[in-house]
Amino acid sequence: MGELQTILLDYLPVILFLAIALALCAAFLLVSTILAPSNPDPEKVSAYECGFEAFDDARLKFDVRFYLVAILFIIFDLEVAFLFPWAVSLGEIGLLGFWSMVAFLGVLTVGFVYEWRSGALEWE
Repeated sequence: MGELQTILLDYLPVILFLAIALALCAAFLLVSTILAPSNPDPEKVSAYECGFEAFDDARLKFDVRFYLVAILFIIFDLEVAFLFPWAVSLGEIGLLGFWSMVAFLGVLTVGFVYEWRSGALEWE
């Protein structure tokens, strides 16, 4: 039983952190619900994310450039997400880590060239 108590005590800061975070979230939601003004008008509740009204049918086709821009974002997002930890640990991972990242960047470059050739960077 002593070992179980030790393990539970190790997790006590995490549990306290989660409890405080949940309490703060609940408090912020409650306070904003009580104090925030609520006066929606047609302009405020209109479609704003993509710039045009919602379709009648969800199966209608729309421009493929939206997908290409999303792919482009993923390419650069992955590159940044993996380059920073790689650069920090480059001295420890050696040549295998270096060439693995070169291969990864090669794959990303192929994706970027595809985006460029397909015209995703030229928005009309």
